[in-house]
Order: sequence, then C-alpha cells, then structure tokens
Amino acid sequence: MIQTRLAIVGGGPAGLCAAIEAAKAGVRVSLFDENTAPGGQLIKQIHKFFGSKDHKAGIRGVDIGKILLKEAYDLNVDIHLDTVVWGIFNQNVLAISERGQMRKVIAENLVLATGASENTIVFEGWTLPGVMGAGAAQTMMNLHRVLPGKRVLMVGSGNVGLIVGYQLMQAGANLVAVIEADDKIGGYWVHASKLRRMGIPIYTRQTIQKAFGHAYVEGAILTAVDDRWRPIPGTERELDVDTICIATGLSPLAELAWIAGCRFTYIPDLGGHIPIHNQRMETTVKNIYVAGDIAGVEEASTAMEEGRMAGLEIARSLDYLSDAEADRERDEIDSRLRDLRKGPLGEFRQKGKETIFG
Repeated sequence: MIQTRLAIVGGGPAGLCAAIEAAKAGVRVSLFDENTAPGGQLIKQIHKFFGSKDHKAGIRGVDIGKILLKEAYDLNVDIHLDTVVWGIFNQNVLAISERGQMRKVIAENLVLATGASENTIVFEGWTLPGVMGAGAAQTMMNLHRVLPGKRVLMVGSGNVGLIVGYQLMQAGANLVAVIEADDKIGGYWVHASKLRRMGIPIYTRQTIQKAFGHAYVEGAILTAVDDRWRPIPGTERELDVDTICIATGLSPLAELAWIAGCRFTYIPDLGGHIPIHNQRMETTVKNIYVAGDIAGVEEASTAMEEGRMAGLEIARSLDYLSDAEADRERDEIDSRLRDLRKGPLGEFRQKGKETIFG
C-alpha cells in the first residue's frame, strides 16, 4: 500500500507540472503513468515550441519533457512507471497494477492528468492494415524508429495532422496530400506553411470515401463534400497511397473521472465530455482535480499551466502556502493562460472554459 498527500495519474506535461508545483511547496507527491517513460506526448514531439519564453519557445517537446522530468526527480517526486491506475474508490483510494502487481494507493488529493485519445472516422476499408491514428504514426517514428509507410495520406488539417505530416517527410515518407472536410485549415498557419513550401497539397472540402487493398492499404478514394459535409457524387478520385493517417481530433480520456463520480458537461470545442471544474482545476468531487486534455483538449503549453494551477491549489489547501503566496502565483498562471488562449484558435477554447467557470 502507498500513502501520499497527493497522487497524480498521468506523467505528461500537465501531470509533471502539477507534481513540480506541489513538491516545490513541500507536498509529498506520488505520480503514476502507464508508459515506460514519463513525459506523455512530449517524448515524441521533436518539433520546437513557439510563443514566449514562459512557454518554452524554441525548445523541442522531447527536451521539455526531459527538463520537467529532471525537475520532478530533483524535488523527490515518487514516480511509478509502467503502472496502470484502473480504479478509484471512496476516500480517494486508487487501485493500481504496477508491473503486474496489484497495489492500493491512499491519497488525500488526486490530480487526474490522463490526457486524451484519438478520434477516428469510419469508412469502407477503415480496418485495413495501414490505416492508423496520426499519434500512432508519430509514436512509431519518433519512439520506435519505424517508418509507418512510404506514401501517406493525412486525413485532417489540425495541428496534429500538419505536424505529424511534416515529421513523416522528415523521416523519409512521401506525404501525398492532406485533406480536410471543413472549408479551412484547422491548425496553425506556421505548420501548414511548412508543408505548402515543400509542395504538399492541402485539399479542403475533401474527405476519404474508401480505402482499398487486398491485405493492406493500396490506395484511397477521395470525394468532395458540400457545406453540410455530404459527399458530392461525381467528384471521386483515387490516390496511390499505402498508409492513411487519421487526425480528426481528440477526446478527453476521462474514464477515471466518471468512475469517481465527477459531474460532466459537453463542450464540442474542447473535445466533448469533460469534467466540470473551477478555475483552480478542482472538480465537483472534493479534493479531485483535473489538468491538461482531460480538462478540455488544448495545447501542451496550456496543459502545463493547468497542471501548475492544480498543484498550486493543492499546496495551498494543505497549508504549505499562504493565501497571499498562492494568490500571487495564481495571478501569474492566469495571465499566461490568457496569453495562450489569444488568437482565432484560442478564443473558442477560452469561451468553452468560460461556460464552465461561469
């Protein structure tokens, strides 16, 4: 059995920052992650972050993960890897499986920083080998050094699709096209521009109708769609591809919050069903907090700030920080979050958060 003042589920940017913020104040923290290496999505993000110095501009995601991990270890955060948290029971009791051994964790406070899962779309041939999530392709390339395919179609033009598309080309694949059912590109122009400068077409108002092949993907049929996303007959065309990457959004990975009895709300702009939480990241269940994509799908920089907010509030609630100290740091985090949510792609997320905070 493990007893701790704060248990954190998830070792990505949100979970690590929550652990660091609480541990800096003196809180005893235990962190659990099902992967064999901490860092979450950061460990496969080889691109440099941009923005401000506060948000690690100019540093590659994989290096940010290493920085956060070192800071957590230096603060004596108790990190458990290859550990699955499979249940939450009354009084914040976690059930875990650590390298095959069942154990119980009793915590005064919990932070759920479990991230998000990839959405998929269904079309004829979608179960053929060679059809995969963009995140799966990124894991194969950047973690396992396996090229997922030679001729790739990317379905979805959000940041994930654009970034992974560029990384596929860096790894030696031929990115044949990026398609988007909407009438505009969904990700940042800085990412889209990289692909366009390399001659990669980005087709809007297009979707995939069919993947075909005998035992694996050998091609794809695309079709144009109208303003209600309905296929337009007679617009079908064939692409010669052996891999189809799906980058059609993410949904909060919130099963543990459901099990814990947290109340939820549905906000499409933030990924769907998310646990209701206040500005200090506490849910409707006392002493259970959320941070990162489980609290609404945004960016890694936002996840880090939400993790800091949760860790800070827990340290304050346990009297490791005075109200004045916590208020000062909270104002700084709020300011950075507002900066991150500026611009056309951030404003709708800010509005989504406002519907929770009231």
